[in-house]
Amino acid sequence: MPYIPVEEHLPGITGLLEYRKDSAQPIRELTQLLLRGPSTLTEGERELIATIVSHNNECKFCTTAHTAAADLLLGECDTSEKVKKDIETSPVSEKMKALLTIAKQVQQSGKNVTDESVQRAKQAGATDLEIHDTVLIAALFCLYNRYVDGLSTVTPTDPAFYNGLADRIVNNGYKRLPQGYDHLKKESHS
Repeated sequence: MPYIPVEEHLPGITGLLEYRKDSAQPIRELTQLLLRGPSTLTEGERELIATIVSHNNECKFCTTAHTAAADLLLGECDTSEKVKKDIETSPVSEKMKALLTIAKQVQQSGKNVTDESVQRAKQAGATDLEIHDTVLIAALFCLYNRYVDGLSTVTPTDPAFYNGLADRIVNNGYKRLPQGYDHLKKESHS
């Protein structure tokens, strides 16, 4: 049960963002820029960064949501599962293995990022901007993971919920839906 009153039909991060829309706006804008804005990393690759950080932070809501979004963007479910099990044997490029390793280091502590991991990423073709954005996405998802779990938000168990959420993330990005979320109240009671 959440520690603060949030809309029952808005589990996870959405309820928290709706609870305090003024603080949600800059967080949403930053997330939209980093995960959906112009980048040499695909949207699916950026969702994998969110997935690996959330998975290692043991945030079930964020892990499940971003795994579903990555799967939808990648058009398959195998890659995200393999990344969560073992980055080094996962079916991603050497550049993504290096960037995901950096993201995992940031998840543990920013001070865990090493010269060696950055050099590995650069040798695999990562640009300075890609390294920057990987670190920032990882740090942002640490914030999200702690926000969701720190306020004990509801974590749905029905995979259909996360499929619907992934569809909203992929098709709307991280912006607040223009019509709000009251339509979800009707869906959750049907």
